[in-house]
Amino acid sequence: MNWELSSIPVGALLAVWAAFWLLLKYAPASRKQGLDQWVPTYLYSGSQRRAVKLDRDEVDVFIAVCDHYEPDNSGADKATGIARVDRWVNEYPQLFDQFRDCSGRPPQHSFFYPQDEYRPEHLDRLKSLVDQGYGDVEIHLHHHNDTEDGFREKMASFRDTLFHQHGLLRRDPQTGEIVYGFIHGNWSLCNSRRDGQWCGVDHEIPILLETGCYADFTFPSAPSDTQPETINSIYYAFDQPGQRKSHNNGRRSDLGRRAPYNGLLMIQGPLVFDWSRRKFGVLPKIENGDLLGNHPPKFARMANWLRSNVTVGDRPDWRFVKLHTHGCKPGNLEMWLSHRVQQFHADLANWHRQHPNFRYHYVTAWEMAQLVHLAEEGATEFPWQRLTKANSPAVLAEV
Repeated sequence: MNWELSSIPVGALLAVWAAFWLLLKYAPASRKQGLDQWVPTYLYSGSQRRAVKLDRDEVDVFIAVCDHYEPDNSGADKATGIARVDRWVNEYPQLFDQFRDCSGRPPQHSFFYPQDEYRPEHLDRLKSLVDQGYGDVEIHLHHHNDTEDGFREKMASFRDTLFHQHGLLRRDPQTGEIVYGFIHGNWSLCNSRRDGQWCGVDHEIPILLETGCYADFTFPSAPSDTQPETINSIYYAFDQPGQRKSHNNGRRSDLGRRAPYNGLLMIQGPLVFDWSRRKFGVLPKIENGDLLGNHPPKFARMANWLRSNVTVGDRPDWRFVKLHTHGCKPGNLEMWLSHRVQQFHADLANWHRQHPNFRYHYVTAWEMAQLVHLAEEGATEFPWQRLTKANSPAVLAEV
């Protein structure tokens, strides 16, 4: 049983929950951080979270690092931005090629590159890292006070630029259209900030689908008021005419149910309270899968990532761990290209050697989405050769 549902009398539990809900609903600080958006869902879903016994349970863990990759952040000049990318391209293989997951693959990194900060010299460099088999490039976007036509043009033109000019992205094997994964800048998908900043387009889901978005990887965004009510889930979001934040709820991904034509696949990362870290020694901090210079990836965080129970239907043996970071921010960059991340990969390998039932797999964002669909089809094994992205834009991915 989870701590949320301990043996408290039902009446007392309801009273505490009601008081807590009122605090969340009306306290300005709680609303600013979006606690009122997701904490009620978190408490209600406590009985559905199933912790993994890492030393005993049979489990396959798919780990995708989705990087809001912004080489020019913090007002960096051109030379600084290029130097940041060069560090990634030169040092990543040197640091991490020695590590292999249970499928024999090195750590993967998905670079969500911002359309609004486009520099061809960045992407030409990242292409070499992709070609060596260390990751993939997808689309990120910051925009403000935009229109539907403006958003559509940005996504379509940048999609084509990445594909035709840089040999990135891929074609859908069924339709032949160019497809991409997406992260919305400032977490503001579908104009979801309460103040309406950093977007302006209420109905982004139809445009994303129209322009080839195969999945969104924006969330969780807590602590932010953009955080949707739906947490720790893989689900399909549908446009809600006349409403903002259409992705607030949706249809859960499940076994035996095909992807709906008008639903955008949403792959969320973990969002739980972390009782091992506390503010003032009392209040739990939030574990949201953010990898920071002062909070790097550690095997100790794995228990919380798995406790979030991000799965497809009733498949607890397949756990999806979508993590995020800003890999070019000073501090974060130094953490990523260091022994601290090497230690994380070494710890994963050591744990697997001691506990073979725990199997871990490094995947890109694209591969994680394809694994979702394989799980929906009832697959029990994962043929990695079918998930490998074709690097040549003239070749269709064999999925």
